[in-house]
Formats: sequence, C-alpha cells, structure tokens
Amino acid sequence: MVALVFAVWAGGSAVAQSAASPTSPSSIVTDFHGVLVSVMKRAKELGYAGRYEKLAPHVNGTFHMRLMTQIASGKHWRKAPETQKRTLVEAFARVSVATYAARFDGFSGQSFETISAKAGPQHTQLVATRLINPGGDDVDLTYVTKQMDGKWRIIDIVLDTGISELAVRRSEYRQILKRDGIDGLIAMLNDKAAQLGKG
Repeated sequence: MVALVFAVWAGGSAVAQSAASPTSPSSIVTDFHGVLVSVMKRAKELGYAGRYEKLAPHVNGTFHMRLMTQIASGKHWRKAPETQKRTLVEAFARVSVATYAARFDGFSGQSFETISAKAGPQHTQLVATRLINPGGDDVDLTYVTKQMDGKWRIIDIVLDTGISELAVRRSEYRQILKRDGIDGLIAMLNDKAAQLGKG
C-alpha cells in the first residue's frame, strides 16, 4: 500500500531536493500520457521493439527508477555495492519499459484525463487521473510524484483498487531476494523483460 512507500521515504532517502522545478506534477503525467497514446495509435506499425524504443526515454525520464528500485528491494539495497545497485536499477528499468511496451499494444479510442493534483505525505504530490475506455471499464490511476534534483518525477502508481504498484513489486521480489539475493533478482527481471518481448 501507499503507506509502505511513504514509510521508506520517511526513513530518509539520500536524494537531494530543490525548491524550484520547471515542470509541475500534473504536466509530467499529462506529457507521459500523451506519449502512451501516441505509441498506442502506432502500436501495430511499431511492433514491440518499436514501442520499446519509443517509450524507453520517456519512461526512464519520467519515473525515478533508482528510488523505485531502492524501495522495491528493501533492506537488500542497503547492503549492495554501488556497481550491483546500478545493474539492478538497469534491470528494473528494463522490465518497466518492457511492461509498458507489451501492455499498450493497440488503440481503440482510449484517452487519459487528469482529474486533480493535491499534496501527499512526505512532500509528494498525488496526481489523480483516469484511463477512459470507449467501451466502459474506465480505470482510475493516481501517480505519486516527488521533486528531486529540481525535477518532478513519478515514483509510484496507485491503482483504483488502492494498491500501490511498488508495494506489489516489493512483495513479489521479497522471496527472490531472500533466496537468491540481488543477483537473483537481476536475473529474474532481465528474464521477465525478455519474455515480455516475445509477446
């Protein structure tokens, strides 16, 4: 849940914060949604590899992959050397982009709506949005954003069920980390990204 993520921030992240930002939380979310819709409209033409290539710079530039990886890997992060941390972040980013490239594989009139933005715990901003499906079954998504190094970045997504995607990942990774350590998680993430690429 969101509280899990907030508890990690409250424990102290070593990421610097800035008082000024050239963009707002709502604008980075809206821009990202624009990219998603653009890729969805060309999904078949691009194929998985093309969607991955188009999405990668935007996913990596909009989400704070290092902090998300730190939260998802829990106490194991603190014990890892910097080279291993970087490799883990790369694998985490790879599977994140692969998930978007695999998930947004077509277009049938979907659109995104930004509903509101409000302050959240630990100096975050919560951006409430909705994925509108023409056939119904709209999906509410709340983006958790935080300002770091002068930029607003997304650090979690809360689904309409109230479940934090990072909390789900942390739960999923716990047993792998306990059994196989950081290297085992890196291998699992890279394998999952490869499988997503095979459709």
